[in-house]
Amino acid sequence: MNNRYNTQFYIGSLSGCHQIPERSFYYKDKQFPICARCTGAFLGYFIGAVTYNFLHVPLWISVAFCIIMFVDWLLQKINIMQSTNIRRLITGTLCGFGIIQIFADVVNHFIKIFI
Repeated sequence: MNNRYNTQFYIGSLSGCHQIPERSFYYKDKQFPICARCTGAFLGYFIGAVTYNFLHVPLWISVAFCIIMFVDWLLQKINIMQSTNIRRLITGTLCGFGIIQIFADVVNHFIKIFI
């Protein structure tokens, strides 16, 4: 493997991702440096940050998005139902979006209090 690919994997590991091969996407026979769920979470962070000012959802929806990912993880963890990479991507994206919405709400709340 080349140096850039190894560097990407190292950065992926710094994010806390487990990088399990069977839970990751591949492109041209090369594993993504983060798993499907983390890929979704980062995608959700990006979408949430870019769209926050015109696509703001209520707190309960943001929390529900996070719960959806947790339930998907939990069902897999306790061996009730195996998740798929597509489901991991979707639930990760929802959770990432929800987290950014919650974070932005908190930041805006403190800005209103102190400014």
